[in-house]
Amino acid sequence: MAKIAVEAGLTDVRTALESKGYDVVMLRQESDAQQCDCCVISGVDRNVMGMQDIVIEGPVINGDGMDAHQICAEVENRLGH
Repeated sequence: MAKIAVEAGLTDVRTALESKGYDVVMLRQESDAQQCDCCVISGVDRNVMGMQDIVIEGPVINGDGMDAHQICAEVENRLGH
């Protein structure tokens, strides 16, 4: 099953993804996203300086305004499951 990095604080999303069989790791720093198929972020923190480094090739899902079920559906849609 796919490995998903989930931003710390999104406990309900982590629980929902784990119940679907995904391997979930907490996303606390950039290196946590390495070797992951997808990342889920809260969207609360903004990149003020406008700098971006590509850490993963997979999708990054901004969960702002979405509940855990919507985020899980988006993960499955983006990963083709």
